Amino acid sequence: MTEPCDLTAVEARRRIDRGDLTADALVRSCLDRIAAREPEVEAWEHLDRAAALAAARQADSGQGGGTLRGLPFAAKDVIETADMPTTYGSPIYAGHRTAWDAACVAMARNAGGILIGKTVTAEFAHRAPGKTRNPWNPGHTPGGSSSGSAAAVACGMVPLAMGTQTGGSVIRPAAYCGVVGYKGSFGEFCLFGVREQTRSFDTLGLFGRTVADVALFRSGLLGEAPVPLAAVDGAALRIGLCRTMFWDQAEPAVQALIEDCARRLEAAGATVTDFTLPPVFRELKESSRWISAWEMPRAFAYEIANHRDKISKDMLEGRVADGANCTYDLYVGGLEKQREAQRSLLDAMKDIDVLITPSTPGEAPEGLASTGTSLFNAFWTEAGVPTISLPAGRGPKQLPLGVQLVGHRHRDRALLEAAAWAAGVLA
Repeated sequence: MTEPCDLTAVEARRRIDRGDLTADALVRSCLDRIAAREPEVEAWEHLDRAAALAAARQADSGQGGGTLRGLPFAAKDVIETADMPTTYGSPIYAGHRTAWDAACVAMARNAGGILIGKTVTAEFAHRAPGKTRNPWNPGHTPGGSSSGSAAAVACGMVPLAMGTQTGGSVIRPAAYCGVVGYKGSFGEFCLFGVREQTRSFDTLGLFGRTVADVALFRSGLLGEAPVPLAAVDGAALRIGLCRTMFWDQAEPAVQALIEDCARRLEAAGATVTDFTLPPVFRELKESSRWISAWEMPRAFAYEIANHRDKISKDMLEGRVADGANCTYDLYVGGLEKQREAQRSLLDAMKDIDVLITPSTPGEAPEGLASTGTSLFNAFWTEAGVPTISLPAGRGPKQLPLGVQLVGHRHRDRALLEAAAWAAGVLA
């Protein structure tokens, strides 16, 4: 028999509404799974069992409803919470608490969601890894920086979790852990209470087991009533196969996966054509470096000045060091290049509904010293467009692989509807 913690969010919500499942039973099942898997996976920075059970009893008593009524969720530990510590993955902030919930947490709670705890993040949502291990093989990274959130959903600890993406911090761990990961359009979600890293790129992301789950979660965070995703006529869908300029750096298994998925979507009725990124995208790696080099050291000016000894070598020798060589003119030039890329992508996709492209170059790398590369993610983040990673089979080491779909900015629901259709075809 399926344990409540293994239900999709949509099915759990349906059963709660029917009276076939209580929020209390669902939360207890999640807590039992956490107790069983946490020693190996280490997805959590902070748990509040008592508060979660109290919130579940309140949901079961009929006090409050909402889009997410009775559904447990997790928040990445760069997302602030009034009743739980927020440490940002840094020893500087051990035990730190804010007097408020981040807007996304407040919206989820207002919609009836139950926050179970805070998941592990890389230091300040950058690159220095946290303690979390891949639930499929603990000798491999879960990806990052939203490592705990992806791993927690992957092994049934929670049906829903929040993450953030500045480069590839949602899509990459979603692919490595075999779950659905959605990064919204830039600016779609309010980022009040989410620790800033690079404000030109920072975006909230969501994890779930299905596309419908993240669509439900998104509705709750936007304050909308839940409306099922519309069925897509595959014959009307125009898909661009985008190998990107990094195709030769994708492992053979990923190249084969993406081309096979494109063939299967075409066989199911979609029109699939090759898509080449505008030339300006070849310049984004350099221009985005200067955007980050300007914004990131300023976002962490206090920590750099007062707690430098508690900041990782990776951060200090990376963007912080870059910042010493970044002029305002380089920064503005980077912003102008970003806007050029956004305009050119909009024009290039005028006859395309979604793009299909790799989520990652391969399976989760062995070891925990690195969270992997954002090679196939960062330029979509810089373009501000919504992306989603769908689980799509296994690689040579039997670790999950993902396929990434890319949509038009502020047409996130259309992307989710196309992704739901694609997931059905590729299942």
